[in-house]
Amino acid sequence: MKVLEAKFVQDFINLCNEGYLKGWHERNGGNLTYRIKDEEISLICEEFNYNNEFRDIGTEVKDLANEYFLVTGSGKFMMNVKRDPEGSICIIKVDETGTKYQIVWGLVNGGHPTSELPSHLMNMEVIKKRTNGKYRVVYHCHATNVIALTFVLPLDEKVFTRELWQMATECCIVFPSGVGICKWMVPGGREIAVETSKLVKEYDAVIWAHHGLFSVGEDFDSTFGLADTIEKSAEILVKVLSITDKKLQTITDKELLSLEKDFNVKLNRKFINED
Repeated sequence: MKVLEAKFVQDFINLCNEGYLKGWHERNGGNLTYRIKDEEISLICEEFNYNNEFRDIGTEVKDLANEYFLVTGSGKFMMNVKRDPEGSICIIKVDETGTKYQIVWGLVNGGHPTSELPSHLMNMEVIKKRTNGKYRVVYHCHATNVIALTFVLPLDEKVFTRELWQMATECCIVFPSGVGICKWMVPGGREIAVETSKLVKEYDAVIWAHHGLFSVGEDFDSTFGLADTIEKSAEILVKVLSITDKKLQTITDKELLSLEKDFNVKLNRKFINED
């Protein structure tokens, strides 16, 4: 099978395009990484080129040694992924030390994987361990309303989580652990990668202040759906705040907790006022 015929590659391309259509990926903003399954590699490996040089990742991810990843390219535009996938994305293999990678497919016109690769792989290593290998997707987008809220709400996990939970009933079901908050840091650097990797030990979504949203998940649908749900809730809150600075009513904590039984979720108690 050719690489571009594989379902996971088509799903990857579709997510990039859907995110662009949402308005979350201006110019070369945002990025996506997928940890490829062994059985998927076996279907497409005949197209791989193992003659390219190994390059430094910029961090060490020993638990990802010898694994393959489908990644967006640095400086590449999400709007071009669908029309020119081979020039916009690539498959890389991490070496046996977990410190270097090799491009084995894609980026035919030259280039590197996303500048956020150290962050993506550091966080991929954390979520692989946390979920016993279940989670495979790391996604970063510039969700408009989420970014707007980071200028007007305290950069506090409890404040953000409660506001988002109370804006739409399904939020408690989609992200019952809440959201993490990372104060502004230089994008693509080790500092933001380390801070985010601490937060994804507990959360599936991390808000990067004045920058965007970072989400992780088992597959493309759940990861994109998480980002979409958070952004939709943020949009509702932006509209509410534009109308009034005092809500007349909202979903109470008791009502939030009532969702647990019917939807088989457990809300993060540190975000609930149970008194």
